Amino acid sequence: MEKQRVLVVGLGSMGLSHALAYTRIPGYEVVGVCTRHIDKVELPEALAGAKKFSKFEEALAELKPDVVSINTLPDTHADYAIKAMEAGAHVFVEKPLADSVENAEKVVATARRTGKKLVVGYILRQHPSWNKFIEIARQLGTPLVFRMNLNQQSNGETWDWHKRLMDSWPPIVDCGVHYVDVMCQMTKAKPVRVQAMGAHLTDEVPVYNYGVLQVAFDDGSVGWYEAGWGPMMSETAFFVKDVIGPKGSVSIVMAENAGNVKSDDINAHTKTNQILWHHTDMSKPDERIDMTDEPDHDALCQREQEYLLKAIAEDIDLGDHMDDAVKSLRIVVAADESVKTGQVVQL
Repeated sequence: MEKQRVLVVGLGSMGLSHALAYTRIPGYEVVGVCTRHIDKVELPEALAGAKKFSKFEEALAELKPDVVSINTLPDTHADYAIKAMEAGAHVFVEKPLADSVENAEKVVATARRTGKKLVVGYILRQHPSWNKFIEIARQLGTPLVFRMNLNQQSNGETWDWHKRLMDSWPPIVDCGVHYVDVMCQMTKAKPVRVQAMGAHLTDEVPVYNYGVLQVAFDDGSVGWYEAGWGPMMSETAFFVKDVIGPKGSVSIVMAENAGNVKSDDINAHTKTNQILWHHTDMSKPDERIDMTDEPDHDALCQREQEYLLKAIAEDIDLGDHMDDAVKSLRIVVAADESVKTGQVVQL
């Protein structure tokens, strides 16, 4: 297979990480980069050969890329993905897939109609430690109880980025898709209802910047997810990843020597450090599975793009991957509706 010519759209922290990941993979060539203020962007040496664009449609028409990597704000994801696939390109798109369930379904329908590969940026799916976490959770019996959060005490540049993200979605939607997706992988049961609450803790953003959701599944499993962004957020218990079942529990925990981990450190959002497996049968000792040699954030971005390349080369059926992206978005959008209406939302 010839090298896949890539157009990278959006050069924020995630976009730049993905752009550099392509340069490390022999099967790709970054031929173009695009962002609204391209004239103000200083590209690293590895991207020096890429042509610069400020308008997506111009870049797409001129370059005719094999792959388009979409790392912009969520309200552009569906439009850009559909245009890219209609133009003959495979697509990587950061999560969430779209700004509504309806638009997400349109993106997936376009992928199926055009036969183009669509990979959504569920970075935890490429993470060996999180895959182990899910594997153990599936051994705990039914029903399962999911307890997860990711609160971020963001300041300076990270708070500026969070404020831009909240022009599209509140935190329980933007980050929630990751962890709801993990819940759905742990139980194959059908999600049936969602309820949520939120708090608007600052006038700097138009939406609530703290939220907590609860989701119920038809096998009796229940899940809880909490997310808040901003300089007022607490660093206490900001990272909880805990699953309980009849046969025990499994948790992501920090090792004793993990040091002072900050909640807005992007590497801390994927690091597991250790997995703690507790058995209901107390004759079995708790197991601590060491994960200190796991891949970092940039390495995980590279794994995502290697997965896309493999899907293109081997014509892998991504139907379940795409449908799962819509399902997790449906749950968190229902949570947003619940916050706004004060009602339980039936799925």
